[in-house]
Order: sequence, then C-alpha cells, then structure tokens
Amino acid sequence: MSSSARRVAQALDALRHGWPIVLDGRFTLLPAETGLGQARARTMLISAARAVTLKLANQREAAVPEAPVLIRGAEPFDLASARALADPALDLTWPMKGPFLAEALDWREAAAAAMELARLAGILPAFLVDPDPAGEAVALSAADLAEWKDTAHLSIAARARLPVAAAEEAEIVAFRAADDLREHVALVIGKQTSDRAPLVRLHSECLTGDILGSLKCDCGPQLDAALRAMATEASEKGGWGVLLYLRQEGRGIGLINKLRAYELQDQGFDTVDANNRLGLPTEARDFPVAARMLALLGIPAIRLMTNNPAKVEALAAAGVTVTERVPHQLPPNPHNARYLDTKRDRTGHIL
Repeated sequence: MSSSARRVAQALDALRHGWPIVLDGRFTLLPAETGLGQARARTMLISAARAVTLKLANQREAAVPEAPVLIRGAEPFDLASARALADPALDLTWPMKGPFLAEALDWREAAAAAMELARLAGILPAFLVDPDPAGEAVALSAADLAEWKDTAHLSIAARARLPVAAAEEAEIVAFRAADDLREHVALVIGKQTSDRAPLVRLHSECLTGDILGSLKCDCGPQLDAALRAMATEASEKGGWGVLLYLRQEGRGIGLINKLRAYELQDQGFDTVDANNRLGLPTEARDFPVAARMLALLGIPAIRLMTNNPAKVEALAAAGVTVTERVPHQLPPNPHNARYLDTKRDRTGHIL
C-alpha cells in the first residue's frame, strides 16, 4: 500500500470514529456527525447542497456554484449545534438556524476533498474548521485522495464457476484494490467472444432492493431482468452478457445515508431533494471503476442495459465504447412510481 493510500485509509477510519483530520497541512477538520469531545470552532464547512437548504446559496460565489461553503455564525459552533446544521433529521428539533455568513473559501480543492472523504466514510459532509481543542489529527492531502481513487490499483482477485438461477453456465470474477475495502464482482454469462459486444448491466449494490425485496426502488427487479436477458442472449442469440455488481450503495452515498434519504422521502421530499438536504450529491457513483473492470476482462465495447443516458456518457468518458443503449424499463408499483417519475423528470432517465 502506498503512503497516499495509507493516509486516506487512516483518514476514513478517523472520520468514522469522530477524530479530526488535517488537509494539506493547513486545515484541521472535525466531523460534525461523529465528532467527539467539547470542541468549538468559529467556522463550519458544509456542502453546496446543504447550503441551499440553509438558504445560503445566494451568498456563494457564482463562479463556483458546486463548491463547499465556509460559514460563520454569531456564536462559535459546538458539536451539538454543528450536528443540527448537518443533519436534516434535526431540522424540526432545531428550526431556527442562523444568521450565518458565508465566508470566502480559498482552499476549495482541500474542501472538496473533505466532502468526498465524508461521503466515502458514510457520514454527513459537515465539519468544524480548526476546532479548539483539536486533538490528534490524521494528516493527508487532496493529492492523496486522488491517488487513492486511481482505478489502476484495482485487479482481479479471484474467479470461479457460479451456476445461478438465470444461467447455469456463468462465471463470477471478483475485483479488489488493496487500499479499498469494497470488493466489486462481475458475473459473466455465456461464452466470452470478441466477435460480439456483450450485453452489459452496471448494477450498483442495493441491499434493500436486491436482498430484502424493497418496493421503494426498481433495483431488485432490474437485477433479475438483466440476468434473464443475458441468459437469453447467451442461449438463444449466440451472444453473452456481463453483470457488473458495484459496491456503491445508494448511488455512492452509502447505506446509512440512503436510509436517511428514505426517511426524508417519507416526509414528502423526492429522491433528489432528499439527498441534497443531506448535503449529498444525487449521483456519486464511480464509473471509472466499471471501466477498469471491463478493461481487466478484455472488453473494449459493450451494449449497455440502461435507461440513463448520463451513464452512457460517463462510461464513454472513461474510455468504454458503448455501441448500443438497450432500454431496461420495468413496470412501476405504488411504492416506487414517484421515484421513477423523479428519475425521468429530474435526472434525465428515458422512461
């Protein structure tokens, strides 16, 4: 493991435990959600999306609308007040917030790295800045995070025959990077050939839909339908298929934050607004990981099963040739109809 990867791994562990980190040797950041102790700070760092919820968007610099926001209050922030700002579940308990001033942020790269580290750690993206007392902090840089994300670290760790209900002739391939605990897999159905681009489905992990049969999304039915389509491709059309199962729960925001978004959806927010109220992006999946998996499998071109044109564009940007977008639409149910409408109306899905 490289020094950069070690520092990122230590930083993620620190954030989950509530310990501070130091970015670029200048800014000590204590996570608002998990932070420990009696620290106080004059300023807080929050995401651009959370700033919109707190009505601070008009104070941001127009040139960087997606940049994190540094805020100052009339009184120093302690961890209780910081959590009230970070967690929308506390919005009704702490309805009166502010006034706050959005200050100039001249360390945007480090701030953006902090937001991404919080997402990777599965916590809310909000920090006390230069808290007092600070405590022992883990030091890293934005460059360390960039190195940690390099998909070149991903390699094939194991492969085996795996008969599945949809296709008895299938092979599972597991991918691993030494510095990332998420282990992605591919299921190859049919005989791999270079003569025909495979039917491919990128499926992001969904514990609630894939395993528990949740009706709030269409993930489970999409997974089953994709495997059946690949089996048909292999048995009846002389082709083959590949399911990439990516360990990117909740479109990359993690299981805990996905369930927090579900709670907000029960209050009436759609999936986009729920994520944004949490300070999290609507789309946070790492498509270069999928491109690396395809490259390791020796697959330069694919026919992609998706209703999302942005997914096609993201893969193309990562170097994958998508020869065809294959629609993958399933009927709604009473519990996911609004979710599907939101995908169509707000995130550009063709439904």
